Amino acid sequence: MTSTENTRHGDDFFIAYADIAACHKAMEQGRLSALQLVDYMLQRIERWDRNGPCLRAMLTINPAARELARKKDRALADKGLTGPLHGIPVVVKDNANTRDMPTTAGSRSLEGLIPAQNSSAVQRLIDAGAIILGKSNLHEFAQGGMTVSSLGGQTLNPYDLSRTCGGSSGGSAVALAMDFCTVALGTDTVNSIRSPASAANLVGLRPTRGLVSRAGWVPVAETQDVVGPMGRTVQDVALVLDALAGYDPADPVTAHSIGHMPVSYSGGLDHASLKGRRFGMPASLYGHEAVHQPVHEAVEGVMQVLSDAGATFVPVDDSSLDADTLIREYDVQKWEFKTLLKAYLDNEPKAPVSGLEDILASGLYHDSIHEFFTQANAIDNPLDDTEYLKRKFVHQQLRDRVLALMASHDVDALIYPLQKRLVVPVDAPSQVDRNGILAALTGLPALNLPAGFSAPDKNAPVGVPIGFDMLARPFDEPLLLGLGYAYERLTDLKRPPQTAEW
Repeated sequence: MTSTENTRHGDDFFIAYADIAACHKAMEQGRLSALQLVDYMLQRIERWDRNGPCLRAMLTINPAARELARKKDRALADKGLTGPLHGIPVVVKDNANTRDMPTTAGSRSLEGLIPAQNSSAVQRLIDAGAIILGKSNLHEFAQGGMTVSSLGGQTLNPYDLSRTCGGSSGGSAVALAMDFCTVALGTDTVNSIRSPASAANLVGLRPTRGLVSRAGWVPVAETQDVVGPMGRTVQDVALVLDALAGYDPADPVTAHSIGHMPVSYSGGLDHASLKGRRFGMPASLYGHEAVHQPVHEAVEGVMQVLSDAGATFVPVDDSSLDADTLIREYDVQKWEFKTLLKAYLDNEPKAPVSGLEDILASGLYHDSIHEFFTQANAIDNPLDDTEYLKRKFVHQQLRDRVLALMASHDVDALIYPLQKRLVVPVDAPSQVDRNGILAALTGLPALNLPAGFSAPDKNAPVGVPIGFDMLARPFDEPLLLGLGYAYERLTDLKRPPQTAEW
């Protein structure tokens, strides 16, 4: 890692890749200001996202970011840190409502739409002291794994510019990997937080459905959508979850969270929590062909680390957990999207379109989502569709099946690669071999962690990042974060992209 003129601040504090705790310590000691932190990140965005390799991670920069940072600095001087995220720059996926910036879902059909109020999650971050630095690119309407949109174009993976960064929250992941922000928000309907986290050497959490409010986000599927944090460390993810989690009357599903949250997610991290833990390994979620070998080797390395720390592994052989079968036979996005989108747009009087039919008629969207739009538009009332009702019924059966397997094998969590092969090139038709659907259909929490890298090559100087999921029981985020925190402290996998100077 090489330093640049913007990396060093008073008394040799290195701003690059600094986590929340380090930033706050430096602020309190007078070695860093919120304005310096914001300016550093704005300079990086200008240099690497809009120029140079043109990574296309960002859609919008908050024009008030520098003034908000000044206010945080004045508040710090008067009364100290104003919250657990005081002055921390956050990038949010551009399907989250923000009243001071457009919310477009990456689509030209929604270009310029500024919602009346912030989404619940965004407001919670602001209330915790965060600065919303900008909005990130995504696969348009969160409907794919390539992170390409009609407004933002193709987002590139900074570890290998010939590859995608996963999706659909790829812009948020690239922003984090490139130090355009300290933490980020994404959404996950099938793979969409964990896929880009895996592809960018990050930590990404898909929370239990009902733990974090989805109110004020452009929806995809009520049954499968969640909002969650992404960070470079488990501790940062836990700190953001502290701000996000809890009941919100605007999203009734969050009532399930009552009685299931600790006092603090970040306060319960335990470096010794791996000893005696048992992990189930679903055979159907592992690849065994030549194309899967780099991922397989990385995950074997993870297992060795966990085993050395006192964990054990239990084979779980159940063909019903095959990801390709699950997404083909039980995914419900196309049944739920049209009605949910109409309800969202009805609540935004300034929206330039009124529903999916208008968007299709306009042609102002990326070709990659045309087939999905056409299929979804043909469904007027999913409750009259027996195929939809069957799929919904199977979700609960699948959840029961997974929990029963965990109980019968006496395991704390399931462990598997998020993607069986490396993230695909930008000219591929879609992502393949992803396993995120298991958590999406069951509503169970899954934490994605770095597993390592493929061998370096001419396109990937440090290799292509590889990630793995830990999946646990409902509202077991404290366990997952504790396991991830312990694992993280036993590894040295933080390699910044060589696309940029540091």
